Amino acid sequence: AERGGAGRLRGCRGFLRRNALVVLTVSGVVAGVALGAAVRGAALGPAQVAYLAFPGELLLRMLRMVILPLVVCSLVSGAASLDTRSLGRLGGIALAYFLGTTLLASGLAVALGFIVRPGAGASALNAPGLGLPGAVPTGKETVDSFLDLVRNLFPANLVAAAFRTYATEYKMLLRNTTSGNVTWEKIPVGTEIEGMNILGLVLFALILGVALKKLGQEGEDLIRFFNSFNEATMVLVSWIMWYVPIGIMFLVGSKIVEMEDIVLLVTSLGKYIFASILGHFIHGGIILPLIYFASTRQNPYRFLLGLITPLATAFATCSSSATLPSMIKCIEENNGVDKRISRFILPIGATVNMDGAAIFQCMAAVFIAQLNNVDLNPGQIFTILVTATASSVGAAGVPAGGVLTIAIILEAIGLPTNDLSLILAVDWIVDRTTTVVNVEGDALGAGILNYLNEKEKKDKEQELKEVNVEAVANSKSEGETSPLVTHKNQVSNATSTADPESKESVL
Repeated sequence: AERGGAGRLRGCRGFLRRNALVVLTVSGVVAGVALGAAVRGAALGPAQVAYLAFPGELLLRMLRMVILPLVVCSLVSGAASLDTRSLGRLGGIALAYFLGTTLLASGLAVALGFIVRPGAGASALNAPGLGLPGAVPTGKETVDSFLDLVRNLFPANLVAAAFRTYATEYKMLLRNTTSGNVTWEKIPVGTEIEGMNILGLVLFALILGVALKKLGQEGEDLIRFFNSFNEATMVLVSWIMWYVPIGIMFLVGSKIVEMEDIVLLVTSLGKYIFASILGHFIHGGIILPLIYFASTRQNPYRFLLGLITPLATAFATCSSSATLPSMIKCIEENNGVDKRISRFILPIGATVNMDGAAIFQCMAAVFIAQLNNVDLNPGQIFTILVTATASSVGAAGVPAGGVLTIAIILEAIGLPTNDLSLILAVDWIVDRTTTVVNVEGDALGAGILNYLNEKEKKDKEQELKEVNVEAVANSKSEGETSPLVTHKNQVSNATSTADPESKESVL
């Protein structure tokens, strides 16, 4: 019995040692909730809340610090390590997966919006202290939003793209007409705003990787440089990961302390919060795992079990980009995904694939329509689906990045954008599940691509074996009829052409 007890203890220790980071991260979330609840009664001022959030802010800064080298180096080395044919094939499958899942997510959100009706009968929404008046800059034309997306794909200055993004603003110009009437004309003006242009960097890194591969021998040195840089960045990530539990605890704790009137929010916007989180649960817990299972015939939940740390990081930080370093590390080490696949697909997914954001944006659009008693016609519903799918590509992978893209959807279907302040009021709740679904979609996509890549490799190896067997069976020299004689002769020829030392050893 003692021996059995000791064995169990040893097994428990081994499990804890293997999964120490997962246990610590989950404990960090729980401890953060407890810390926030305990400190909430102390009525801290804004300065004290900022001090409480400081360790969490450090975690976000460290994770953002490694995003630039990680994205650029991993995409360059990933694109250079895959041959052009398989790169195009994998890229095509990834694009189809990203677009398909985002469209599914948008459709699910609109359907849920009509079933749950979150905006119907929301009477307490005019209560004082609810919403953030004047917090959202609006009035941007839909066409300009999409043109900005394309412009950002091709940054004019790569160095500036590391910290600035192109955005269209408007200047009102006074025009005097001949009849004496004064008119104002809105003219679009290009400006640069703070924030990394990750779309442009992703496209440049991919094209540079393909170009280096094309160079052949001359490009080898630079490919090796990017590979080394990438590995060094991953070492930095593994060090940062041990700080994640502490950072998460203070991030979650400070958010709970910051909450103003949770009861008022839940009573007035409870149906909207419920509908959004339900959409995320159905898409992330049922639809995405079903797609993974249909593609690979493997257990999706076992795959996701190895990604608890990055999913907890996504929940705490609300940032797909900040979760990227830990996601790459865990998906390679715990789930055995090929480095070339994970480092090629995950950075693109963190920028382009936003299933959670699509659900959140569509739900918000339907909610605001119901709030204003507007019955959406089929044309408007179609516009919501297409605009949400397209604009989720351009949504920044940062906290509250999706709120500004809702303005584009509202403008496209002709709804007032001043109700966006209500969405911002509960964004910090919904944004957590949004980010978890965003990064889960990227991870399962990488898993599917890895499976398809391995399957293709096995099929090729099988074909080669069959070809080799046929070649040996049919190879006949002059005057020889038996394939066995041919085979022996080939072996004796091989040994005779070898160097004298090997010849002696054969004799």
